[in-house]
Amino acid sequence: MSQRLHGMPFGAEPADGGVRFALWAPSAENVVVVVDGAEHPMPLADGGWRRLVVPEARGGSRYAFKIGPDSVPDPASRAQPDDVGGQSEVVDPRGYDWSDEAWTGRPWEEAVVYEAHVGTATPDGTFAALTERLADLREVGFTAIELLPIADFSGRRNWGYDGVLPYAPDHAYGSPDDLKRLVERAHSLGLMVILDVVYNHFGPVGNHLSKYAASFFTERHQTPWGAGLNVDGADGRPVRDFFVHNALYWLDEFHLDGLRFDAVHAILDDSPDHLIAELARRAREIARGRHVHLILENERNEAHWLERDPEGRPTLHSAQWNDDIHHCWHVLLTGEHEAYYEDFADRPVERLATGLAEGFVYQGEPSKHAGGKTRGEPCGHLPPSAFVAFLQNHDQIGNRATGDRLSSLARETKLRLARAGLLLAPQIPMLFMGEEWSASTPFQFFVDFSDDPELSRAVRDGRRREFQHFAAFAEGATTEVPDPTDEATFRRSVLDWNERDAPDHAAVLADTRALLALRREHVVPLTKTSYRGATKTLPTPDSVDVTWRYEGGTLRFVANFGVDPLEVSDDGLRSIWSSPGVEPGSGPIRLPSWTGTVLIGAAR
Repeated sequence: MSQRLHGMPFGAEPADGGVRFALWAPSAENVVVVVDGAEHPMPLADGGWRRLVVPEARGGSRYAFKIGPDSVPDPASRAQPDDVGGQSEVVDPRGYDWSDEAWTGRPWEEAVVYEAHVGTATPDGTFAALTERLADLREVGFTAIELLPIADFSGRRNWGYDGVLPYAPDHAYGSPDDLKRLVERAHSLGLMVILDVVYNHFGPVGNHLSKYAASFFTERHQTPWGAGLNVDGADGRPVRDFFVHNALYWLDEFHLDGLRFDAVHAILDDSPDHLIAELARRAREIARGRHVHLILENERNEAHWLERDPEGRPTLHSAQWNDDIHHCWHVLLTGEHEAYYEDFADRPVERLATGLAEGFVYQGEPSKHAGGKTRGEPCGHLPPSAFVAFLQNHDQIGNRATGDRLSSLARETKLRLARAGLLLAPQIPMLFMGEEWSASTPFQFFVDFSDDPELSRAVRDGRRREFQHFAAFAEGATTEVPDPTDEATFRRSVLDWNERDAPDHAAVLADTRALLALRREHVVPLTKTSYRGATKTLPTPDSVDVTWRYEGGTLRFVANFGVDPLEVSDDGLRSIWSSPGVEPGSGPIRLPSWTGTVLIGAAR
């Protein structure tokens, strides 16, 4: 058994003689820490810091900082039992005994990611309830669980992107120890745990930093949420440390296996050492022999963050979510061409071939949706494992007006081909919770700002305006955008695990399980060897033929999206999967409409 504590320059931590409280408050004239009802003035130190050891404080003590007439929680609170407006709770991390000392993680090439929102992944919506489902996920073939943001947010329900206390797992999901038990159980099953973190903004309720640390924010940077975070100013080091230590805290104190950094294109940093570069370096420094995986969301498609060293290891970040591949598949499966899909609707098959073979589709080309601005950097030299591919995720479902899943938009015959193209390609595959059985429940956008009627009204109105340019929701249309502040919207989004046993859902689940078994047996061993590059061809305008070459062998995916049958040579390779009705053997492979095959062979 072992204990884990990540020491930080701020927050409440055990110290000789009690608990040390620290707050960076350069804008405050006076700061008092109130511990279990008793007030303790905090002396001013250099640089606007306030530090004090309170002898009578202990694990479980409740505390807050009194600044003028206001009482505010600790911005680095480890636990917030009474929501963002309540007092913080002292947590002694040494009180949790870990039993996973032998766990060092798994290579990134083995990752099959299950993206989950804790509040809707189970009817109870807690860490404990999700822990009970981990064995089921391992049995299907998942090797990693990615949790949507859990930083404490206002109310009882939220997507997670309105967090304001990034060190405190939200009280609606359970205690810090409940999360640690989830991680420990996952590791015992061979599952990695990755956490989505948000370092580009704070939510609209419960962020008090401007009251005592005005320079935490800067007007030099403007974001969709207002003034940007001051991670690059002359007095920005404490701000920078706040986020760096947050990343290290999750990896160290909670023994997580990786982090997914939300919308790094919105982290505005003009310094020579960008925050996300420092985050990556510091995270790898504390890995100490563990596999630690760092994933980006970055609409700019900046390949330089994903470079590899001569041994093929990431120098900074492990991978990026590849929206481009998703958009290609979505256009092919649904025919939709509105919003950002317009950049992929003209040549979706050709663009899919590029995405599969090279990674990003946009590697410096102009984007019609962005008004002709160029987007992306060349990336064909990177291995496929530098990209996380998906057919669905929380954004691509939840940012639809009614949160409808792909299974309600496309026929299963088409989805079967796309599922194989995702799970048997060498990119890192990710499925959104319930996708493994084609869950019928939507994932709609929801919040809980019930204590602020004006904000709730603004959110409702803003959501409706967002979709008013879509024909289905234009003035006079009968379809309504669900009210994100209504609890019923949240309830509709909760997974129904019982439907896995219904025949249609059970068939999809069996298909997912079989494909992941093939991936484990045939694809992963190849991707663990040195990457030698890829080639792509279009046998017809409506078909793709992509081959990836590794030191350990060759992998090839051929798919026909056209109406007329396609005949291709197996080129001496062996098929490990084919669509129903396709029978590889001697002679050409005949692929009817919306069918495909995956072949492997020796290195060439």
